[in-house]
Amino acid sequence: MIEITRLTKRFGQQTAVDDLSFSVAQGEVLGFLGPNGAGKSTTMKMLTGFLAPTSGTASILGHDILRQTLKAQRQIGYLPEGAPCYGDMTVRAFLEFIAEIRGFRGAQKRERVGRVVEQLELERVGEQSIETLSKGFKRRVGVAQAILHDPRVLILDEPTDGLDPNQKHQVRELIRSLAHERIIIISTHILEEVAAVCTRAVVIANGRLVADGTPLELESRSRYHQAVTLVAEGELDRAALAALPGVADVEQNAGDGSLTVLAQPGQVIFPQVNALIAERGWRVRELDVERGRLDEVFRSLTRGEAA
Repeated sequence: MIEITRLTKRFGQQTAVDDLSFSVAQGEVLGFLGPNGAGKSTTMKMLTGFLAPTSGTASILGHDILRQTLKAQRQIGYLPEGAPCYGDMTVRAFLEFIAEIRGFRGAQKRERVGRVVEQLELERVGEQSIETLSKGFKRRVGVAQAILHDPRVLILDEPTDGLDPNQKHQVRELIRSLAHERIIIISTHILEEVAAVCTRAVVIANGRLVADGTPLELESRSRYHQAVTLVAEGELDRAALAALPGVADVEQNAGDGSLTVLAQPGQVIFPQVNALIAERGWRVRELDVERGRLDEVFRSLTRGEAA
């Protein structure tokens, strides 16, 4: 387990991380969310031992990151912000260098390097210098070095930044495959990442914890939770929809002419909307029930803190 207890970091008069506490258990993929400048990267640097906290503690699988730094760091695979690598080295030479730093030699080193090169599809750039790679390939090299030693804890700062949709899918599938027997923390401001791979999300703003829950729990805090969107041929009676039991409001969506019927908190309105459609004989081409909009919840949680 990872335990973070009252972690605080100040730079002069500026408080980057403010009394932050949470824990992460084996098998969890935690999305660590926040707007730019919220303190995500600072927290990751403290958690990995690269930055000392002003106060508070953090432990990795029982090893205190300050008092047992090397023991804690041996458990971690870390992809830092920007994925810094030695640009004049080739991809394969860099990964072999990382393998040697991790204590692998001979056949074991070749096996480890070969495995991550295959997992991240780096074969065709293996002999290319890192400085000549695209941003996406540099990111993949960063992920490769993070998982090379098969760590029990993975801490990834924006792991899919710069990747195209196919590459994002590949990295997310890799994260899912690694998650069962590991602890994974993904620091990101990309909300689709949370819905795609995370089992839980922690949201911070101005260094403070503002939410902690599963993606579904966070989506349920959206005003669009259980909302019903209709796309129909012809006009719909907005007043009739608004008068249904449990309905809070009806919104006209720009562009496609669809309507979104918002539910009152805790209400399920799909049966009533569906019954009205049948009663009026409306020709509805699409009828969708929303789980909620994570981006709207994120803005709501962080707007006040940012202000």
